[in-house]
Amino acid sequence: MNYENKNTGLQCRKHITLEEAVEWRKQCKQENKKLVFVNGCFDLIHPGHLRLLQEAKALGDFLLVGLNSDDSIRRLKGRGRPVMPLEARLFLFCCLEMVDRVIVFEEDTPHLLLKALQPDYYVKGTGWNAEQLTEIRLVEEYGGRSVLMESLAAYSTSKIIRKIRSIPADLL
Repeated sequence: MNYENKNTGLQCRKHITLEEAVEWRKQCKQENKKLVFVNGCFDLIHPGHLRLLQEAKALGDFLLVGLNSDDSIRRLKGRGRPVMPLEARLFLFCCLEMVDRVIVFEEDTPHLLLKALQPDYYVKGTGWNAEQLTEIRLVEEYGGRSVLMESLAAYSTSKIIRKIRSIPADLL
């Protein structure tokens, strides 16, 4: 359950593989503990993300964050993304007290993780609508609950990136 990059020294003691996550999920169920799952690119962490994670954690006993891999983010967001590579994002999420475990997925959607883990709650921000999220149907099929949480409109990774790019180089 550990990740460490020998070159940078960044460590993530909360990072788990799918196999470890499946075992952890079994243990959660045996102990009657509720698992909350949040996923995303999270390639530039901002207050909107942190609030979403706090509110998601409050729904259950454990919070599992699914991080898109760098390749997945490039397919979804295009050139120039992610802003921060996976190693940095893993480290940040491992430092967050409200996050219990972090898992990385290569696919563009978390369908495989949701099928394998069947979390009690699946949480997304309201930047998405229910029609866009095929994950909602999947979660409802196995009896889980999907929750769309209000986003902080002032914060968006794309907006932050656009703002930074608009700053003249001589002012940076």
